[in-house]
Amino acid sequence: MRIFEGLENVGQIKNPVVTIGTFDGVHIGHQKIIQQLILEAKKIDGESVLITFHPHPRLVLFPDNHNLQLLQTQAEKLQTLAENGLENVIILPFSKEFAQLSALDFVQTVLYKSLKAKKIIIGYDHQFGNDRKGNIDFLIAHANDFNYDVIEIPAEEINEVNVSSTKIRTALQDGSVEIANVFLNKPFELSGTVIKGEQVGRTIGFPTANLDLKESTKLIPANGVYAVKVHLMNDSKVYLGMMNIGYRPTVSKTQKKSIEIYLFDFQADLYKADLKVSLYKRVRKEEKFINLANLKSQLSKDEALIRSYFSTIS
Repeated sequence: MRIFEGLENVGQIKNPVVTIGTFDGVHIGHQKIIQQLILEAKKIDGESVLITFHPHPRLVLFPDNHNLQLLQTQAEKLQTLAENGLENVIILPFSKEFAQLSALDFVQTVLYKSLKAKKIIIGYDHQFGNDRKGNIDFLIAHANDFNYDVIEIPAEEINEVNVSSTKIRTALQDGSVEIANVFLNKPFELSGTVIKGEQVGRTIGFPTANLDLKESTKLIPANGVYAVKVHLMNDSKVYLGMMNIGYRPTVSKTQKKSIEIYLFDFQADLYKADLKVSLYKRVRKEEKFINLANLKSQLSKDEALIRSYFSTIS
């Protein structure tokens, strides 16, 4: 998959078939649209293209009240798009100036002059341009002027996208990561860098890595203990482990939420390592124990349960 940052470096794309959107999560609803995009491109010996935006428009337009909880970071989104066979992604830098671009200017500048789009696949409810005139009717009205065809994404598929996004967020906020994974068609991921923690875990035989997320707008699932697979980005190895999300009530009096990971059968120092954590199942809610001995006992039970779980799905 080719990735273009802005329009300046867009190379030759053969008979582009284009869709537009933020595509947060790239879940089964989005994946269906991508497959339609690829199919339509094959019909005219062309290439599939997604035009997306970064940063997320709401971060720019509502910087103090965006309430964003994204299902994927930009890197995770691009990886999933590539896995689904998309051929080209154009990332347009979103700014307040860009937001002032009219619908007609967007069509002329982006779709016609820069891309020479042959087909545009778009939902009935999609709007673009600072005047909000950019919609499917607008695109159809200008199709002959700019030599493209318009294909409408059916309303039921748009509803599927919206329902999927809502169900994923609800499931993650409830700790039902297995439901979220069904809609994502892959495990939900958290990516970040290991930072220094209080190192209490190592005193009871469970040394943990504190994960600092790469993007602050990433949705964090409900507090609790999760069965995870951990990808070490520097050597591509994958380890089984367990992860706690929460406030560590047994050992900490602060109200700062942390993400701590314990890797099974692993001895090396993870400080400053970049990790990608795939979540498979929440095994219990976060609890407060009366002492460290009780916490250690429960962690041993958690580990045994998670090892058993992975042995049944691998």
